[in-house]
Amino acid sequence: MCATCGCGSNTNARMLNLQTGLVRPLGGQTSEHPGHHRDDHEHDHGHSHSHHHGDGHVHDHEHGHHHHDHDGHEHQHGHGRGTTVVELEARLLAKNDTLAMRNRGWFEGREILALNIVSSPGAGKTTLLERTIQDLKDEIPIFVIEGDQATANDGERIRAAGAAAVQVNTGTGCHLEADMVAQALQELRPPSGAMVLIENVGNLVCPALFDLGEDAKVIVLSVTEGQDKPLKYPNMFQAANLMIISKTDLLPYVDFDMD
Repeated sequence: MCATCGCGSNTNARMLNLQTGLVRPLGGQTSEHPGHHRDDHEHDHGHSHSHHHGDGHVHDHEHGHHHHDHDGHEHQHGHGRGTTVVELEARLLAKNDTLAMRNRGWFEGREILALNIVSSPGAGKTTLLERTIQDLKDEIPIFVIEGDQATANDGERIRAAGAAAVQVNTGTGCHLEADMVAQALQELRPPSGAMVLIENVGNLVCPALFDLGEDAKVIVLSVTEGQDKPLKYPNMFQAANLMIISKTDLLPYVDFDMD
């Protein structure tokens, strides 16, 4: 869930392994990497108790935020909605950052190059990946995590180009998250020394906030989008380590200054 844009939770997200045809839901739960074992459990520490007062009335108290009346005055322990939203977003980003660090360590330990490819819809990310796979697949094992809100169209293109791929459909979500990448890695199981290419959902806002554990963010900008795109979406372009300009064959027909 992204408090920045208001996109929905990932309860309707799903993952398709294009090699096996296996589809499974992505419920946003924390997952471990291949070979890791989880042995965690939860304790519910919530409880309530009652106080009986001599004036004949009872106060029930639950641990957590509450309010109660004493002698005609009220104590309110609530928070404003704005504060709650900010705190929620901070917790979500902190959790994602923790999982991203785990992904990064997993990649580094296996000497895997991981790239997070971002852009607006239609800028040419999938075409770039297809060409990369065709040119490099005989030199290095390439695995792809393909992100879209719906369909496996791009994932099928990637598989046809010659790379193992997992399609992640984010549903109402507008970006990939570190946990989705971790679960996709469980399906792909890339070997040491491989390259993992992550094609994020076409969006220049939210992917800037969500670290996936990649070595670098690569942003694709097509000349048809206009040269002012970096000014309109500064966070995304500042977060990127490399920019690739696509559709340069259309330069004679658009107003785009390469300088």
